[in-house]
Amino acid sequence: MRAVTWQGKRHVSVETVPDPTLDEPTDVIIEVTSTAICGSDLHLYEVLGPFMDKGDIVGHETMGMIVEAGSESELPAGDRVVIPFPIACGHCWMCSRGLVTQCETTQVREHGSGAALFGYSRLYGSVPGGQAEYLRVPHANFGAITVGTDLPDHRYLFLSDVLPTAWQGVAYAGVQRGDSLAVFGLGPIGQFAARIAAHLGATVYAIDPAPERRAMAERHGITTFDSDAVEQIRDLTEGRGPDAVIDAVGMEAHGSPVTTAAHSIVGLLPDAVGRKVFETAGLDRLGALYGAIDLVRRGGTISLSGVYGGQADPIPMLSLFDKQVQVRMGQANVHAHVDHLLPLVEDDSDPLGLEDFVTHRAPLEQAPAMYETFQKKEDGCIKVVLDPRS
Repeated sequence: MRAVTWQGKRHVSVETVPDPTLDEPTDVIIEVTSTAICGSDLHLYEVLGPFMDKGDIVGHETMGMIVEAGSESELPAGDRVVIPFPIACGHCWMCSRGLVTQCETTQVREHGSGAALFGYSRLYGSVPGGQAEYLRVPHANFGAITVGTDLPDHRYLFLSDVLPTAWQGVAYAGVQRGDSLAVFGLGPIGQFAARIAAHLGATVYAIDPAPERRAMAERHGITTFDSDAVEQIRDLTEGRGPDAVIDAVGMEAHGSPVTTAAHSIVGLLPDAVGRKVFETAGLDRLGALYGAIDLVRRGGTISLSGVYGGQADPIPMLSLFDKQVQVRMGQANVHAHVDHLLPLVEDDSDPLGLEDFVTHRAPLEQAPAMYETFQKKEDGCIKVVLDPRS
């Protein structure tokens, strides 16, 4: 089969690799009909190279049709399924509490990490990802989400990651009807976090330097600002700041030349050395997080949806403690949120605006060019969907 493979920093290529096979009775094999490039994939493309191996198949936003099913998968061939990015058993202590990203069956204990993830480096199990013609799905009897056949892929695909991550970000922010919320970053997660919060009755402000991203959010009733907005938003919230702030940017925030240089240096080190540096002295670009701490009202909540990976990040604990700020974060526990999201996805009125999200579609073979376009934020690129069958 053909698959998108990691070959080095800022270098992916589409290669012919062996077809996946059923390894366990709870596995299924799907023919991938749609797969997306996620902002988290750019961390592999740019920062997390020391944890990647040449030839790794990437991608964790995937859906398709089951073509082969294990004897205990409880799923028949021909079912249309969405594949959540975490791989979880569904029955361990963590899964029974809805914490599927901490699944004790698939935890990557070698690196002290949570549940294994599709296509996401040694840190999360080096499991082949879904930017490919076919995908093996472990623990499919719990993991795979069966969906209907009437709606196009793009109405369901983002149940794999984007929508549950955004929903959890809003839930962790504790947003209620009538509350105010600020969102840092209007990439895919920020777009839907803002839309979900507005759908739930919050007043939403969003900050992003890219005019095309602001324009997309504004089409869904979001008040947007460029990078210099803290004082403006504070003025709109009676001088206090919003009740909650979502950081949907994470380690890719701009405005930190020292940390940017550190990322570049780590990427050039031999893998074993780079891994050790990242695990013990890793730094993130923290511009969005610092902005969130500054902006949120006293007694408010910060919800981190953007991915962070540093172990030596300097955090302003005095400000957090003095302002009595609550902070919640973590990978999305996808299955805990699907019941809330599926009716919205299938609603004919499209309340979350799924018809206004995908900016670029391309065959799988064009993935390298699409990664570059997405990483450089060129051509108004906000979300890329790849079609392995075209």
